[in-house]
Amino acid sequence: MTRVAGIDCGTNSIRLLVADCDPATGELVELDRRMTIVRLGQGVDRTGRLAPEALERTFAACREYAGIIKELGAERVRFVATSASRDAENREDFVRGVVEILGVEPEVISGDQEAEFSFTGATRELAAHEHLARPFLVVDIGGGSTEFVVGDDHVRAARSVDVGCVRMTERHLVVDGVVTDPPSVEQIAAIRADIEAALDLAAETVPLAEARTLVGLAGSVTTLAGIALGLPAYESSAIHHSRVSHEQVREITERMLTSTHDERAAIPVMHPGRVDVIGAGALVLLAIMERTGAEEVVVSEHDILDGIAWSVA
Repeated sequence: MTRVAGIDCGTNSIRLLVADCDPATGELVELDRRMTIVRLGQGVDRTGRLAPEALERTFAACREYAGIIKELGAERVRFVATSASRDAENREDFVRGVVEILGVEPEVISGDQEAEFSFTGATRELAAHEHLARPFLVVDIGGGSTEFVVGDDHVRAARSVDVGCVRMTERHLVVDGVVTDPPSVEQIAAIRADIEAALDLAAETVPLAEARTLVGLAGSVTTLAGIALGLPAYESSAIHHSRVSHEQVREITERMLTSTHDERAAIPVMHPGRVDVIGAGALVLLAIMERTGAEEVVVSEHDILDGIAWSVA
């Protein structure tokens, strides 16, 4: 077993996984897994730059993670950065800060690499479930982008498109610095138009119609699953490999888009950092299910973070 640490820094959150991995047997023993909402992508779609306060929130989380990595004695560390830091003009400020705190340089990976990691992390366990039809379509709905990957044991096709819960919220729902609550019919239609255009782009590369099992990753999907299950608190073990029907996704999406901030915040499984962006994230998942004809989504708590860990091991 090799003790490794993987860090996934996305547009909305930064996450850490410390685990013992055995590549020979495919066994991954989780020692610590945590997530912090830092909203690194705050304003990037509008300004093209990482905001100073967003960088400081991210660096504070990095300092916390550095302590955990040292305490658990991880032999190898890999830090992967995705959409927001890929787009920003001042990404060198981000790189420099991470190196100073963690001693490793963040790898600003491409959308295709992001998709590969997501697929590996999500399907390594699912491969043992013979009742799940192949090929899998893995969708990773992040803050700034969504990755689409089709594959069986290995990736056949992948595409990253620039629609995510934070990007869509900031682009269409923020007026004079305030999130519209709840959004208007016109605002929702504008988000849907962007999502449909992104799905058209994804379909140019990824055979969406060939997929037989839809696998959903990341916070928007897992939060919807927690709501569908009626959980009294966020419970990863109950959410992992749960199934949410198309009808449930449609009903919850409508609820998220017609409720107030306080009503969404009162939902037991809702992380405070997702209250304002969950409507847009749910809308992305609903559009994917409508486009592919998926009757349900298999929800995975194992995603790009697990793929990063396996790549280190």
